[in-house]
Amino acid sequence: MKPPFLRCLHVLLGVLFSVSCATAEESKKVYQSEVVIVGGTPAGVMAGVAAARSGRTVLILERTAHLGGLPANGLGATDIKTRGATGGLFAEFVGRIRRYYVERYGEGSAQVKDCDDGYHFESSVASKVIYAWGAEYPGIKARHERQFDSYPENVRLTDGAIASIRILNRKDQSIERVEGRVFIDATYEGDLAAAAGAPYRLGREDAREHDEPMAGQLYKGWGGEVAAGSSGRGDNAIQAYNYRLPLTKAPENRVSIARPESYNREEYVTLIDDLRSNRHTGRLDVVRREIDWDGIGRVVNIVTMPNGKSDANNQHASFLSTDLPEENWPWPTSSWEWRDRYARRLRDYTLGLLWFCQNDPALPADFRTRCAEWGLARDEFEDNGHFPRQVYVREGRRIMGDYLFTAHDALPRGSGPRPPIHQTSITASHYALDSHAVRKRETGRAHLDGFFSKGSRPYTVPYGVIVPRDVEALLVPVAASATHIGLSTLRIEPGWMALGEAAGTAASVAIQNGTTV
Repeated sequence: MKPPFLRCLHVLLGVLFSVSCATAEESKKVYQSEVVIVGGTPAGVMAGVAAARSGRTVLILERTAHLGGLPANGLGATDIKTRGATGGLFAEFVGRIRRYYVERYGEGSAQVKDCDDGYHFESSVASKVIYAWGAEYPGIKARHERQFDSYPENVRLTDGAIASIRILNRKDQSIERVEGRVFIDATYEGDLAAAAGAPYRLGREDAREHDEPMAGQLYKGWGGEVAAGSSGRGDNAIQAYNYRLPLTKAPENRVSIARPESYNREEYVTLIDDLRSNRHTGRLDVVRREIDWDGIGRVVNIVTMPNGKSDANNQHASFLSTDLPEENWPWPTSSWEWRDRYARRLRDYTLGLLWFCQNDPALPADFRTRCAEWGLARDEFEDNGHFPRQVYVREGRRIMGDYLFTAHDALPRGSGPRPPIHQTSITASHYALDSHAVRKRETGRAHLDGFFSKGSRPYTVPYGVIVPRDVEALLVPVAASATHIGLSTLRIEPGWMALGEAAGTAASVAIQNGTTV
């Protein structure tokens, strides 16, 4: 047996040998690009296209096997109040969507009609358009299955600027290093910004902090007035996530909903009495008139997509739908292991809800029959059981940047007809101030806490919302600098695409001029 000091020396040498081998192995996998984008979301893709058009080399690091974020994962109904408010690459994306349907099916086809000038699309079509677009620029390289874990040790700073990052190759579990001149955090969560040391916000601001309408704790009937219990207090609550579901009634393309192994009937039984009592959260005349309120429309909001599909979102007029409030609160700052576990939980919850509606004998027979007409689309997400691959992360971290976007930037100022005009504007946009619930059902409340929609006017967005404090060589177009209420309108994909385009353009200008971002 070796003496203790020799055993210790042996262990120490082993550790040093392992570290040196890991370092040597890592050094074999060093990638360089002028612009490095973490997150193949729509903002990340648009940032890449904008930078590549300016002659920059671009590397997009995407954790999954597919680029495109939510538009490639069920979100086919584009949210924008005034079409034309947001132009640039977003408008080009919409045009490419419409052109795809025209070239594939003909100008007078039902598919072109249902694509609604390119604003409504199938996930598989969005994916095809995105990949074809990227292929036009040899300067764009995409590496899939590359995971960035939001830890400071995965970021190397030089004089306060990001010089390189470490990522996990999920295919072979190796560590890779990526060097760049400008980095763009296009993740929904703001993972890179946080790891680099950029300060950020989480949760809801108190109503008194910025005097914003709808801020803090809020109970408001859908389409109705603010109700009792609305204290306006700030908290750590995060608005609910869900999956956007391409459901279909077409028999030849419909996949039946299977009961998940983790099915728990007790999660859904409140719907039974809601149906009996016709209990809902607000004015039904505010809800879209085309929904099947006596069927599937009671639990999901159906918007028609081409080829007999839908974009099925949370039903705002119901107490129970596909959102799963409260359980998502840890997501923004959690590990990918936790996020993957929650994603499976949310998937099972969603499938369980649909199975319950189609099969539970305590529900009215006619309701079950109407719901049973719907299923998953066979030609979508064929590598994932025909179910979307990504959770709809509506809100994660929000960086503290050079400008804080609040509700007042999207609402008319004083007696004037429009919001303030920012001289450093990088895009215009228009969507309501809009948040999903942060808490599950509470007895006697008009709606779930945090649910609201309040009209805005077309507004401009200043450059400072994507420029984080305290970190150089970094731009953040998704986890932008905003309050919860401010982000509630910025967070729509057209806006994120436009902010991504601005980030790619700014990165290129900074590199060309030898300046900071």
